[in-house]
Amino acid sequence: METSRTARTLVTVVPPRNPKGQREGFTTGACAAAAAKAAARLLVRGDALVQIETTLPNGQRHTFVLERCQSAGNLALCSIVKDAGDDPDCTHGAEIVAEVTLRAEPGIELRGGEGVARVTKPGLGLEVGGPAINPVPRRNITAMVLEEIAGSAWRGAVVTISVPGGEEIAKQTINARLGLLGGISILGTTGIVKPYSTAAYKASVVQAIDVARERGLDVLVLTTGGKSEAYAMRIYPALPEEAFVQVGDFVGVGVKHCARRGARRAVVVGMIGKLSKMANGKMQTHAAGSEVNMELLAAIARDLGSRDAVVDEIRGANTARHVLEIAAREGVTELCAAICARVAEHLSRHAGFALEIHAVLVDFNGAVLGLYPESALSEAS
Repeated sequence: METSRTARTLVTVVPPRNPKGQREGFTTGACAAAAAKAAARLLVRGDALVQIETTLPNGQRHTFVLERCQSAGNLALCSIVKDAGDDPDCTHGAEIVAEVTLRAEPGIELRGGEGVARVTKPGLGLEVGGPAINPVPRRNITAMVLEEIAGSAWRGAVVTISVPGGEEIAKQTINARLGLLGGISILGTTGIVKPYSTAAYKASVVQAIDVARERGLDVLVLTTGGKSEAYAMRIYPALPEEAFVQVGDFVGVGVKHCARRGARRAVVVGMIGKLSKMANGKMQTHAAGSEVNMELLAAIARDLGSRDAVVDEIRGANTARHVLEIAAREGVTELCAAICARVAEHLSRHAGFALEIHAVLVDFNGAVLGLYPESALSEAS
């Protein structure tokens, strides 16, 4: 493939990340649409391109610098290096490539190339067997290519999106569990990546629950992270992998969507810190958004008959883990089960009482310290 009219060596400079997380970035979908637009323009006008102005899904205009811009006959290839801004995004720095072939037949056909995942399971709103290019990026890519070929002799195009190294990048995601194999997904609803955005994580929680329900699973295990998930899988070995959903700090989102999708039961598995926050009615458990309520834990210990000195020590504990140490030393054996009961109560209310909630509290090695109800370990099927 020949480089377009003015050959050049382009050194891509991705701006440094700000530890305060202020700089916005761009989604893989926005990059793909811009690259496809540039490739279509190269074919229609024969222009040598260094950058391309495009319309993002949210209607904003942005100019992207091109990493590659090449053509050979009726095939053009353009690419953009994704800048995720200050968001901790594993696709930051990935090259998003669009190859475009124009044709007389109307319509834009989208294909997935190297490093773009293939859909193998239902529940994602995408055709099984097709490329993991989400609906909004699909519309944006289509619109940008049609914008370039309007008024030309061409009425349609075949657009292939690829991400060199995408299969390796995908190992840092939950794509494989969702049935997205061979690479990353082309995502984005606005085109903009907000620094340390929670939107993408919430969307992944919803997707994982959708996939589980499409498989007919009505018991889902919601965990607060990778370690608690590994422990949960040991506790419930009979459940398939798709039944386990890492909700992170968004347990409220998880239980509400489980209820919305008609699941019968959600089993929440986590450690003392996160479950203590849930027991206090916190549906978002990030450290910056909620603190462990030591007064609540002290009140639970008092209700369980603990001595005043023990209650006072728990009230003044440094961390939730410290509370565990005090309870173990003083023989307050029912504390963890009582926390689990409160977790189930609050989450049931949050889900509109449309979902049966079980809760399991594990220690830092995966041993079960408390559960609610008592049958929680045997009723996961």
